[in-house]
Amino acid sequence: MTEGAGLRAGDLPDDLSAAEAGMWQAFRNGSVYDLSSGDAVVDDPHGGHPWGPERTVRARIVCWLLLDGPPALAGRVSSLKLSGVRISGTLDLAGGTVVPYVELKGCRFDREVLLPEARFTTLRLVDCSVPRLEAARVHTEGDLHLPRCRFQGGVRLTDAHIGTDLLLNQAVVYRDRTGRSIAADGMTVGQDLQAELLESHGELSLRSAKVGVSLSLRGAKLANPYSRLALNAPQLTVERTLYMTPAGVGSPLLSGTTPARGTRVQRFECQGGVRLDDGRFGDAVDLERARFAFTDDQELSLRRVQAPELRFLGERPQRGKVVLSGMRVVTLVDRAASWPGPGGLHMGGFAYESLVPQGPFPLTERLEWVAAATAEYNPEPYERLAAVLRGAGEDEDAREVLLAKQRRRRETLPLGAKLWGYAQDWTVAYGYRPGRAAVWMAVLWAAGTLAFAHASHPPMNSGGHPAWSPALFALDLLLPVIDLGQVGQWQLRGGWQWLAAAMVLLGWVLATTVAAGATRLLRRS
Repeated sequence: MTEGAGLRAGDLPDDLSAAEAGMWQAFRNGSVYDLSSGDAVVDDPHGGHPWGPERTVRARIVCWLLLDGPPALAGRVSSLKLSGVRISGTLDLAGGTVVPYVELKGCRFDREVLLPEARFTTLRLVDCSVPRLEAARVHTEGDLHLPRCRFQGGVRLTDAHIGTDLLLNQAVVYRDRTGRSIAADGMTVGQDLQAELLESHGELSLRSAKVGVSLSLRGAKLANPYSRLALNAPQLTVERTLYMTPAGVGSPLLSGTTPARGTRVQRFECQGGVRLDDGRFGDAVDLERARFAFTDDQELSLRRVQAPELRFLGERPQRGKVVLSGMRVVTLVDRAASWPGPGGLHMGGFAYESLVPQGPFPLTERLEWVAAATAEYNPEPYERLAAVLRGAGEDEDAREVLLAKQRRRRETLPLGAKLWGYAQDWTVAYGYRPGRAAVWMAVLWAAGTLAFAHASHPPMNSGGHPAWSPALFALDLLLPVIDLGQVGQWQLRGGWQWLAAAMVLLGWVLATTVAAGATRLLRRS
């Protein structure tokens, strides 16, 4: 019987093997076709135990069923549900439209699976061994499930459209000839993309991908020792949250929930660079307990990312860089021990509106955080931190930040300006501690009063001069813009003249620094 003849009547083709005939009948019945032996070692699709012809069906017959299969039995819905089956040859459904439901569990493919531009309702491959999945521009109305599968030559989902969920939980994916493990540039997922406990050996590429709800990489291990990036996802759009957080293992995986206390967890780990530049995230980027292992030229890049919340709560990277330049968030939730040291952090143009530290994060360490991000003087990070602290009602801390900014700026000035800066710092702390001016004035006034009490002071004119007052005389010297009628009435000679000149000079220094500080305060208010 030739292919296609008599199939509408449900006749079996003549050249089917026994395994294929059983699959044919199960398809019409909509039932599971299970060829497992019951021995877990033998049935492991990823193991080395051979599966003979009694468990083998040709890929050509599978394609025949899916694209132009026989009608379902009365009262049944045809579907392909295989378990423990070996598929020989290349499964090629490129460009085809597959109407039946497809679910393959614990199956082994001899050669790659080709699904470019194919259309499915729902496709589930669970715990299968697949040399390579080629599915560029594939379209599913429902889910695409690939949990616990192993792909020796990578997965390609470029420009794919997944109607609801894409599941890659516990999948193991090795790189293809281009160095990518999963190539999913331009992919659209209607709801969740779950890749929890995923093992990726190569570059996971999600450039310009769009996820309708959340993207979960909980407990995933990404490693790419072959090139700079382990996760390459610029212009990624996630409507809710990107999770790079721990996942519970050893118990049923409850996606989207925090593992219960006592549950063994696996952290998100990444060996290789991460690029999330220009991404848009509707709720948050969550890096709770994430672990990054970079080389010196690799980085966690969040340039120009926009998200309501950044949860920077992972382990401190020992090498490489964290780049937040141009990133905009509303809330920064962080931990002091999570940030890299000097030279490892860049955040020029990083905008945030509130800080929610987890654990102790004193202002001294927060200032070290800003200094670590500015190898060369840059006022913007200091001003941003001061504005956030002032908005939270921490005016004193805000003044300390701006004082630190002035001290950092002083290091870049020429010698003369640097000396003037030291004078402003010692006297009134650049105007951020105006109380110092009163203290200095009181000290100088007291010292001048005691000194001039012992000075010889003949009057300038023999008559009409006021009574001698060492306190008023010292105060008249210290107040350069106020005349108390003392300085012009008495003559000083020798060292007393030099002391008077020093008092006048110190008064001008104090007055100038106070005026500069007042101007700075008025400019901020």
